[in-house]
Amino acid sequence: MTNPKRNSIIDELLRSNKVSRIVEEAIIEDLGMGDITTEAIIASETMGDAKILVKESGVIAGLEVAAMAFYVVEPELSFHPLQTEGAGVAPGTVVASVKGSLAGILKAERTALNFLQRMSGIATLTRKFVQAVEGTRARITDTRKTAPGLRILDKLAVKLGGGVNHRFGLDDMVLIKDNHIAAAGGISQAIERCLAYLQDKSTTIRIEVETTTLEQVGDVLKHKGIHRIMLDNFSIEDIRRAVRLVDAARQSSKSAARHDVEIEVSGNVSLENVRHIAETGVDFISVGKLTHSAKALDISLEILPS
Repeated sequence: MTNPKRNSIIDELLRSNKVSRIVEEAIIEDLGMGDITTEAIIASETMGDAKILVKESGVIAGLEVAAMAFYVVEPELSFHPLQTEGAGVAPGTVVASVKGSLAGILKAERTALNFLQRMSGIATLTRKFVQAVEGTRARITDTRKTAPGLRILDKLAVKLGGGVNHRFGLDDMVLIKDNHIAAAGGISQAIERCLAYLQDKSTTIRIEVETTTLEQVGDVLKHKGIHRIMLDNFSIEDIRRAVRLVDAARQSSKSAARHDVEIEVSGNVSLENVRHIAETGVDFISVGKLTHSAKALDISLEILPS
């Protein structure tokens, strides 16, 4: 079953100069002064074909990034994706073919597979979480717990797996976390300083506040202009209580300005408990392990007999 998940955001990410720079740096890192082994064995004029196949079930992601790796090494190489980004694949599925200089194919092989395996692993794990909460209002979202320098690709893989992206960086939105609260002397002080700062800068930007207790949830609801409340490491029962608090605030005439407050859950989320969390009625469930602990999908490249 295919699940392309292709949209303008994904296309924009793939066209980004950031992606091409990442690929170029990865090729430089791997190639160094040259592929000694390939240059010793394979004549530069030798042409051939190769196939890229998966060895376990999963979701394929990163085909276009892999194609960039081959192009960077040798623009004349012809890369043909045989599956759609975001498609579910079974063991033995050939996801792409490459044609051209065998030396060029071999020089780009590892880097292309590294991107493809990592991104497919993230997309595969994301799809499992997304499927686990199907039928609820909850959406699975990522965090900033990404590999340094690879955030744009890690988050693209989450999208291809059916998840939604949280902020890409510190400039995307306001997220008042526990350390901000501690440094400010309390949650209300942190919120008030933030609201005053944004007003002074004439800036309109979404604000999320992390909470660790029901009391803090109540404190956040006293302030107008908050877009999302994060429930960090709450028990299932406390999540339910927090949802009731927010629902009551949504329905209160005094809270009309914040009727659209969203609820996000984070901390200790697993495939075993994510459904229970989703059924409490929250809007988002953030899962750090999507990008920091996903197992790379087993994918290989094979040179075809001439």
